[in-house]
Amino acid sequence: MTRTTARLAAALSAIALVAVAAPASAHVGVSSPDAAKEGFGKAVFRVPNESDTAATTKIVVTLPAETPFAFVSAEAKPGWTATVTKAPLDKPTTVGDYDLTEAVSTVTWTAKGDGGIPVGQFDEFAISGGPFPDADSISFSAQQTYADGEVVDWDQPQAEGEAEPEHPAPTLTLGEPTGDHHGAASTTADTKDAAATTEASDDDSSTGLGTWLGGAALLVALAALVVSLRQNRRRA
Repeated sequence: MTRTTARLAAALSAIALVAVAAPASAHVGVSSPDAAKEGFGKAVFRVPNESDTAATTKIVVTLPAETPFAFVSAEAKPGWTATVTKAPLDKPTTVGDYDLTEAVSTVTWTAKGDGGIPVGQFDEFAISGGPFPDADSISFSAQQTYADGEVVDWDQPQAEGEAEPEHPAPTLTLGEPTGDHHGAASTTADTKDAAATTEASDDDSSTGLGTWLGGAALLVALAALVVSLRQNRRRA
């Protein structure tokens, strides 16, 4: 192998490493444009497909039993069937102004027909409800099922100061109370555009960083090739 070939191979390897770095850290996450302590809001679950061969065909989000929601509804998605399941509570619980004996335990989205989240893509699934607990954050668990039967549980707790686990539980940071808890419930639908804008901004940032890193690696490869060609010409 000539020096020119070796340098070009090294540069191309660097590009390949940049290309595969992002998907390796992908996991099910949750965000919100308006969720606040003791208020109503929207939680958006971002689900990447990490399989190399199969589509994601089902997503099950489990709500925390220790902090039940008085009201929960699932966002309708074309190509998916949404199912909201309730379960009785161990004991009557007061949530805000509401006395509960049962609450929503899971929300399930199942792909219709041969649909789902294709290989190399992601999708988002949202719930609307509340009141959220008076806490800094709330953790959910998510179960992801693939067309080939593989099941991945995203339910490992994240301890402060420790490395992120392999399958972390989606955790949502809550904002401070707005003072209008009931009004927030009636305005949840109006936040869809804000959520889309927020998620698009996140996507643009991630895409921009990946593009910059890929371009930088390509420039390194090209520079190495030019230097090698010049050296070969001088030897000739």
